[in-house]
Amino acid sequence: MHKRKLALLSMSGGNWFDIEPETNPGFLYQQNTLRDAMVAAVNLNIFHKHCDRVKMANIAQIVNVLQAMILKRESEIVLTPTYYVFKMYSVHQDAVLLPVDLQSESYTNGADSIPALNVSASKDQEGRIHVSLANLHPMKAQNLRCELKGTTSSKVTGEIITAAIMDAYNDFGKPEAVNIKPFASAQLRNGILTVSLPAKSVVTLEVN
Repeated sequence: MHKRKLALLSMSGGNWFDIEPETNPGFLYQQNTLRDAMVAAVNLNIFHKHCDRVKMANIAQIVNVLQAMILKRESEIVLTPTYYVFKMYSVHQDAVLLPVDLQSESYTNGADSIPALNVSASKDQEGRIHVSLANLHPMKAQNLRCELKGTTSSKVTGEIITAAIMDAYNDFGKPEAVNIKPFASAQLRNGILTVSLPAKSVVTLEVN
């Protein structure tokens, strides 16, 4: 019998960029964009996939540092795109992982290629199914068709995080460019879920 180690993981900041000008280099203060939100979604999906071994995971930075969830300046705060991904994904806490078999086209940039779609799904104590999807393709929408086995649910609602450009971010004294909005491009009929995911987006669906 193979013993599995208990894994305690710290999300170490995702993307690392140059610090913001005129800030203390030791504090690693960086802005946070839609790109960081996409990376956060991928990491959370990975943690979900391996939850049999990953019993606890946390983001290592909260305020004014790498991939921070909050930026603070004097009495003002900014909620970053990463904050909104964590808020969106909170529905998976204390839920049961559902197996997902996903096939998608690839996004290719030069010699590098990754699947365009990334996913995780769970079922909560009230029987609601949540499916979180990240379309990592920065320029192309993805259409998804999925058979939901073992459920008689007929209703689907959703939320989305996206923006006009991948480098969109929230800043002090300005309206938010990246936040959670209602998502209506999903349908559930006869156990078949169809979704049209915009480019560079993170979507969480609730099926009940």
